[in-house]
This record gives sequence, structure tokens and C-alpha cells, in this order.
Amino acid sequence: MKSPRWLKRLGSSMLIGGQAITSSTKGNINKSDLIDQLMEAGPASFIIVLITGISAGTVFNIQVAAELSRQGVGSEVGGLLAIGLAREIAPLLTATLLTGKVATAYAAQLGTMKVTEQIDAITMLQTDPIDYLVVPRVIAMVIMAPLQCLLFFTVALWSGQISSTYFYSIPINVFWNSVNEWLVISDIPFMLIKAVVFGFQIAVIACGWGLTTRGGAKEVGTSTTGAVVMTLLSVSLMDVLLTKVLFG
Repeated sequence: MKSPRWLKRLGSSMLIGGQAITSSTKGNINKSDLIDQLMEAGPASFIIVLITGISAGTVFNIQVAAELSRQGVGSEVGGLLAIGLAREIAPLLTATLLTGKVATAYAAQLGTMKVTEQIDAITMLQTDPIDYLVVPRVIAMVIMAPLQCLLFFTVALWSGQISSTYFYSIPINVFWNSVNEWLVISDIPFMLIKAVVFGFQIAVIACGWGLTTRGGAKEVGTSTTGAVVMTLLSVSLMDVLLTKVLFG
């Protein structure tokens, strides 16, 4: 029985990820491209993370603070928001945003290079396409994903505090005292671990789908869509596992 193509591509992506790790440890890094990829995954994506973080913190409070205030426990809003962001919302939403912004770019770029035979040309020049193209993208995502996640967490928490004070008259000191009481010291490192793992997944799957593109321009679009779908599915499944391991 023939294996489905998505399964073969997932296997290829895992191999590509392993090669990227090996090359990184050996120092085989295309440093000029690394700067470009750091910009793509970092500053070029900050505004999206910033706006979504503000919205997430505000919406959470609109939904939760009103109910808690009615129950007479409005003083716990800050703590509930903090652990919700750190343990789940910040890493998962950041990964989703980076999938839409960065993974699509990776898959489309490499897919186009594959169908136009630029990958073959790089290989003929005795340059490993994994070292030249994949490693900078993987390193960029592993570095920038936790930074973006931390930005999201900080912005969402501050927007939550501002909205809870403005809309529900929860004093600023009460909000932050609740955050200090609820937030466990390990929550932030564990949040960043999630972000690093998600960043690695996003880069590897996007690059894997791009490098296994075949056909013409239509296939580039199909590969990009497939990369996004597979990334979101794998991140969701990994999120379940990491949540159980880190916070279970």
C-alpha cells in the first residue's frame, strides 16, 4: 500500500530537521542569510504580535473580569490572566501568528527555488542546501519565537491590567498582587521552552514542505497551504504533550 504523500513529506521534514541540528552544531551556518531570516522572524513580525497581544489581553478581561467581578472575586483577574497567558495562550497564539507570517514565506520561497531548479544549482555548486537555506531559517525561528512569545505575554498582561482597571475599576496594585500570587516562577521558563519547540517545528515543517515541492507554480501554492496546515496540526499536538509534561 502506497504511503500518503503528506506522510512522506513529514518524514523528509524530520530528516531535514535532524540535518539542520547537526549542521548547526558543526557551525555550518550561512551567516549573511541568517541576518535576513532573523529580521523576517523578528522585527518584521513584531507589529502583528503586538496588536494581537493587546487584543488578546483586552478580550480575555472583557470575557473573564466581568464574570469574576459579579462573583465578587475580581481581585483574582490578574493571576488568572497571567497563568492563562504563560501556560497556554501566549506560546500557542504566537506560534499561530508566526506560522501565518513566517512559515508561509519559508515554504513559498523554498518551493519556488525547488521548481525553478535553483536548489539543483546550489547542489551542483557543491553547497549543501540544508546548510545554505534551512539552517539560517531554523536558527532564526528558534531565537525569535521565544522573544516574540515574551513580547506577546508582556503586552497582553499590560493590556489586561489597563482594561480591568478602566472597565471594571480593579485597582492596579490589586491586579499585580494577584499576578504575583498566581504566577509560579517556573511558568515563564516553561512558556519559553514551548515557544522554542514550536519555533523549531514551524521552521522545519515549512522548509521540509518547500524542499519537497515538485511541479510548477501551482504546486508552490499547494505546498505553502500544506505546510501551514501540517504546522498548525503538529504544534497543537505538541502543545498537548508539552502541557502535560511541563504543567501536568
